[in-house]
Amino acid sequence: MRAVNSPPPVDVVLPCLNEAEALPWVLARIPDGWRAIVVDNGSTDGSADVARSLGASVVHEPRRGFGAACHAGLTAADADVVCFCDCDASLDPGLLVPFVAELRSGTADLVLGRRRPQGRGAWPVHARAGNLALARLLRRRTGLRLHDLGPLRAARRKPLLALDLADRRSGYPLEMVVRAADAGWRIVEHDVPYLPRTGASKVTGTWRGTWRAVRDMSRVLAAPAPPPGSAPVDGRSLAHRGGAPR
Repeated sequence: MRAVNSPPPVDVVLPCLNEAEALPWVLARIPDGWRAIVVDNGSTDGSADVARSLGASVVHEPRRGFGAACHAGLTAADADVVCFCDCDASLDPGLLVPFVAELRSGTADLVLGRRRPQGRGAWPVHARAGNLALARLLRRRTGLRLHDLGPLRAARRKPLLALDLADRRSGYPLEMVVRAADAGWRIVEHDVPYLPRTGASKVTGTWRGTWRAVRDMSRVLAAPAPPPGSAPVDGRSLAHRGGAPR
C-alpha cells in the first residue's frame, strides 16, 4: 500500500469537457495504485462532481482547449510517470500498464497508442483522413514512422515538463511528439483498440472541428526545432546521449 503523502507511482491525466456519462467507465479502469487526475475544462454537466465522487483528483482549467487541459494535468501531477488518456470511454486506461513497463525498462522515453477502431462509429472518416495527413507531415519533419497522433500515451513527468510545450489547443499532442523527436527521445507506438466514444466529440466530431485541429497541428509542424541538447530525458541532454533525432 502506498504511504500517505507519498507520490503515486503513475498519474493519469484525463482532460474532461462534459463527460459525466463516460467517467464511471473510465475511472473504473484506472489501474490499482495509480491516480486519476480529471481536468475539468468548463463542464456544465457535473463532470467534476462525478469524478470527485469516484475518487479522482479534480483540477479546474478555465482556459478552453485540449492542450490547456492536458498541460494543467501535467503540472498538477507529481508521479514520476505521467500518462494521458481521453475521458470519453473510447480508450481503456488499463492499456497503459505495458506502456509504463516499457518506460521503466529503459527501452522507450515516450510510448504512444496507435488507435485501431472497433466497430462502426469508432473513428469518423474525416478524422482518420486528417490524422493520416498529419502523420505523413510528421514523418517528413522528424523521420518518425508513426501512424497515429492519438491521446493515449506515457512518459516521465520531469522530461515532459522540460519540453516546454506551448500549444494549448489541438496541437498539444503533436507538439509533444515533435519536441521529443527533436530532443532524440526513443518514441514507440503500439496498437490499441479504439471504441465508439460516449457523447459527441468536441474536436473531431465534425469536419469543422477536424479542420481546426489540423490547422493547429500544422502550425506546430512549421515551428523551428529547438537548439541541440535541449529537453533532457532523465537529466541527460541529447548531446550526452550521443543521439540524433530518430
